[in-house]
Amino acid sequence: MDSAFAARVNRNLLHFGCEFADFVPARASGCWLYDAFGNRMLDFTSGQMSSILGHSHPEIHATVRDASGKLDHLFSAMVSEPVVALAERLSAQQPELSKTMFLSTGGEANEAAIKLAKTVTGKWEIVTFTKSYHGVTAGSAAATFKVGRTGVGPLAPGYYAIPAPNAYKPRFPGVDWRRELDDAFEQVDAQCTGNLAAFIGEPILSSGGVIDLPPGYLAALKEHCERRGMLLILDEAQTGLGRTGTMFAFQRDGVVPDILTLSKTLGAGMALSAVMTTDRVAALADERKYFFYTTHVNDPLPAAVGLKVLEIVLRDKLIDRAREAGERLGAGLLRLKQRHACIGDVRGRGLLRGLEFTSAGARDATAISNAVTEEAMTVGLAANIVRSGTSGGTMRIAPPLIVKDEELDEGLALLDKAIVNVVGS
Repeated sequence: MDSAFAARVNRNLLHFGCEFADFVPARASGCWLYDAFGNRMLDFTSGQMSSILGHSHPEIHATVRDASGKLDHLFSAMVSEPVVALAERLSAQQPELSKTMFLSTGGEANEAAIKLAKTVTGKWEIVTFTKSYHGVTAGSAAATFKVGRTGVGPLAPGYYAIPAPNAYKPRFPGVDWRRELDDAFEQVDAQCTGNLAAFIGEPILSSGGVIDLPPGYLAALKEHCERRGMLLILDEAQTGLGRTGTMFAFQRDGVVPDILTLSKTLGAGMALSAVMTTDRVAALADERKYFFYTTHVNDPLPAAVGLKVLEIVLRDKLIDRAREAGERLGAGLLRLKQRHACIGDVRGRGLLRGLEFTSAGARDATAISNAVTEEAMTVGLAANIVRSGTSGGTMRIAPPLIVKDEELDEGLALLDKAIVNVVGS
């Protein structure tokens, strides 16, 4: 970022929780970003974890152009063909989730899901994970226990957090995840007022350190919810539409949530999110006058884009590609772990991987992760969208689903170079 542009940035832009990167993209294509001088950056973040089809995909470009010339925005009570078609196609991927509404952002979708659960159950208390991230608006912010809770006064009451299982760093060595989960709900029962409405969580806690819930956990979690009359909400903003090697990450476990929220990947960069639920929940919502009327609910333009995104994911077998490319990426990261003593753990599924550092010398894991992130950008790799230290020293690596093998290999080589430059070996 040159000094003149930096001065304009500092004079005009409000900071919102991160430091602005020095690299200033002027255009993007596929897995690559380019500045005005022709310098390029390999994108292993998929933008903000959204651009699963890479950047400037020609079919998405054509869809935006054509759809905006037909239907862009409507009175919210009007429904259009792109909206109904996208709802149909999403439900075909998980038929139990037969009712859908479309919104703009993940935080908004989680807000709608939380309000839906409260309306349907008649209760108002929500449980989530201590490393959760679900958004920045009122209800979704109260369900976020990872960051952003300071300096704003009281958040919405009635929210409780339980620890997510961490095989690499168990909170209590010798205590398995099932015992930890049972004990956590005993604590929730002791603290709540008996008005538990829902649990909201990610199948893989992405920004919380790429913590993958072990097989069996979701089933046990749903049992706890059903025992208490709670609904299970799964937030697949970052794991949906094939990134983990299944269409939705929860499908690996054979457990269907009562409510599913999608965003980020659904629009592949377009602001589009969805709330999906069952016929039973939808019927109760109608009966109890559920209300979430917004200006951009079920807008046709983003729905047309989402429909094209889903078409491409299925047609081009990008779910299989995410699984295969993820194996190559994971193997490459394990090789880096063998080479560098500062890497403590490699984890994740498909094309969502976490690289957790350990302390080395005078620097702790967070300092090393942040330094490697910065150095990677210096050598030409955007490999982590969190540089604030809130992921406990874990780099989150998530290339687009269209990434080529040679781009994976180049990214791994650049990451290796960045680690060497930071820690020396």
